[in-house]
Amino acid sequence: MADTIRPGEIWRDTAGEPIHVHGGSILHDGGRYYWYGENKEKTDAQLDIWHWGIRCYVSDDLTNWEDLGLIVPPDEDDTASPLHPAQKMDRPHIVRHPTTGQYVCWIKVMGNAAQETSVLTSDALLGPWVIATTGLMPLGMSAGDFDLVVDPDTGAGHYYFERVHSDLIVADLTEDLTGVTGHYSSHFPHDAPPDVREAPSFFRRGDDLYLVTSGTSWYYPNQSQVAVARDHHGPWTVLEDPHPTDASRTSFRTQISSVFRHPEKQDLYIALGDRWLPDVSVEESHRAIDLFREGFAGDKAAMAEIDAMIADTSSVSDARHVWLPLRFEGRQPIIDWRDEWSPADFD
Repeated sequence: MADTIRPGEIWRDTAGEPIHVHGGSILHDGGRYYWYGENKEKTDAQLDIWHWGIRCYVSDDLTNWEDLGLIVPPDEDDTASPLHPAQKMDRPHIVRHPTTGQYVCWIKVMGNAAQETSVLTSDALLGPWVIATTGLMPLGMSAGDFDLVVDPDTGAGHYYFERVHSDLIVADLTEDLTGVTGHYSSHFPHDAPPDVREAPSFFRRGDDLYLVTSGTSWYYPNQSQVAVARDHHGPWTVLEDPHPTDASRTSFRTQISSVFRHPEKQDLYIALGDRWLPDVSVEESHRAIDLFREGFAGDKAAMAEIDAMIADTSSVSDARHVWLPLRFEGRQPIIDWRDEWSPADFD
């Protein structure tokens, strides 16, 4: 039995196997914790296997995790299915409808020319799941990394997503949470990567709504940004660096995928992150960020080098989990590095 979390080390489940769930989130359901995300255990550098379904683990203490297997298996036969291993399914997010109790899962799919979205539904968290919508381009936009939010006060759903290589969109969801209404707002506009914000991670603390985002530099880590608002549609105010003690300016070599508020602790928020490339140095990450800036500004040689780097780093089956607690100075969230910590350390 484990009683601590060791960020960046190989994390093993209760059977002693490495945990494979990435771009992940946690649902607190029925008094237990369910951690789900992309299963990357078979991902290869040839891109024939981008994912092997959506995997889920369950825990009673956030440190010991039992493997429940694939709650959404890959579709090995239909190459056009959004669940085919080569279709580049990313970052599943699951919410539960506050009235019907139905579970709704949105996924990003990058297998076609434009990034698209698919929506699945289920009567139970562990499935079976049914594809409700596929090939969706929300609001006519190519949608990248995203987060799903159901407001606990109103029951209204919101879809935070990167309009690819542009800005961040906040779109209202339909009543059944499976589509968008057409009402949206735009935030954090940038001309190109690496400054475009992606990997939005939403959380709420009191009356404050927070959004953590990363820059856009493939699997190479960069500096996170955090913004705060009082309404889902803003205005959003960008705060100071949430990693002030990180001299590398790469968010401790990690990309945050979600922020989980512990339901049984007074003020414990946990940033769930992926160290996609555990063997890549800080210097290599900075070089990648520079290349993205130069390449998307029109430097063909830099873009060719980016393409080569992407081809070399497509296999992330050895990606590590980095979980770190947040602390707050006023409205400012701060994430400090900890070699080892436990949720039991918090009131």
